[in-house]
Amino acid sequence: MRGRVLPDRVVRLGVTGLSRAGKTVFITNLVANLLARGRMPALSARDRIEAVYLHPQPDMTLPRFAYEAHLAAMTGDHPRWPQSTRAVSELRISFRMRGRGVMAVLGPQVLHLDIVDYPGEWLLDLGLLDKTYENWSEGVLARLAKRDEGAAYLALARAEDGALPLDEPKAAALALAFTAYLQAARQAGLSDCTPGRFLLPGDLAGAPALTFAPLPKPASLPKGCQWSAMQARFEAYKTQIIRPFFRDHFAKIDRQIVLVDVMDAVHRGPAALEDLRRTLAAVLGAFRPGKRGWLDRIMGTKRVERILFAATKADHLHHHQHPNLTTLTEALLDEAKTRADFAGAATAALSLASLRCTVEDEIPRDGAVLDAVRGRLADGRRIALYPGELPSDPARLLAPAREGATRWLNADYALMAFEPARFAARAGAGPPHIRLDRAAEFLFGDLL
Repeated sequence: MRGRVLPDRVVRLGVTGLSRAGKTVFITNLVANLLARGRMPALSARDRIEAVYLHPQPDMTLPRFAYEAHLAAMTGDHPRWPQSTRAVSELRISFRMRGRGVMAVLGPQVLHLDIVDYPGEWLLDLGLLDKTYENWSEGVLARLAKRDEGAAYLALARAEDGALPLDEPKAAALALAFTAYLQAARQAGLSDCTPGRFLLPGDLAGAPALTFAPLPKPASLPKGCQWSAMQARFEAYKTQIIRPFFRDHFAKIDRQIVLVDVMDAVHRGPAALEDLRRTLAAVLGAFRPGKRGWLDRIMGTKRVERILFAATKADHLHHHQHPNLTTLTEALLDEAKTRADFAGAATAALSLASLRCTVEDEIPRDGAVLDAVRGRLADGRRIALYPGELPSDPARLLAPAREGATRWLNADYALMAFEPARFAARAGAGPPHIRLDRAAEFLFGDLL
């Protein structure tokens, strides 16, 4: 047997997205379908792959992504969705491939794919790096004035005199009240729920860097006042929490997928869709997209070379509507996507279902037949759902969203929380999905 001469290659794939976009399910079923590739016809290099295996991860300080536990939850006798991401984790999957042409004499080639998973709540914090406490507070308080969820905290903030000396119990109470607003906003489907660590504090709960909240700036700022203390803590949050996270994880990413639950935003209405558009445009500005030049290689810096924008849960729609969902995703992300294209990164958008949990159906109504999907609810019932018809022109949704409409005109969009379905295992094939193979082909197919 010929020995392997070529060095191993390593590529880091970042999996990001907002809360409930399905990051954990995406990673779990991607790995399952790379280990057993019977459902991956769009992966063009799959015939060259001799073996795929899970490899010990190189970073000894990061938790391993709990692939086996998540897969067992999704595919057991009583399938259920796995727990969502609550901390950074990593998984290495390795490919051994036959060489092509003259490269075949050098023996098999090995590619290590390091998949990095991190909470969507932390992703949003990247947009804070270029903000001061003053302009962050002004922006947050202006948004709260337009949201029912923010009324209670807004009343507290307006009643607070930031020029008074720092009062630790009062600062803690303000931070707690602001956290309650963030939780309510997330529950309402809003996306700009920052600072993200307020929602997932971990071992930082109660630390001064998490004990601040937005306040109106007072006319004067005496030494040791409440507002100045909040400002110092906001800056500490950026320098001691956000920047290390960016440096240790984001700055090392080669390829990126951004998962977006577009249908949930559409279901919740124009305000949620516009909120999602603004949030994604701000967050993606923190990436360093583009091809790596010779100086980047010498200095050891990385740039994101490929970015895929994926609308998740496509199985909640009949396949006839998938092109409309993809078109809406492209339009929704147009500002951020154009920025990445300009910087030289290859970008694409598609609609996918990381784990397919519905089958297609038809519903007779008023003498017509509606394209629907059928799935299982948490209580065990199986129902057929017609979610509404997405327009082929995304401007019909994005325009009223930008203009501040409170509801969709002449349209209602339904959404159900379908549970994973039991499926018949097939030898050599992973769990069912929609376009997971196309996502893999775009993200790292060229490297195989």
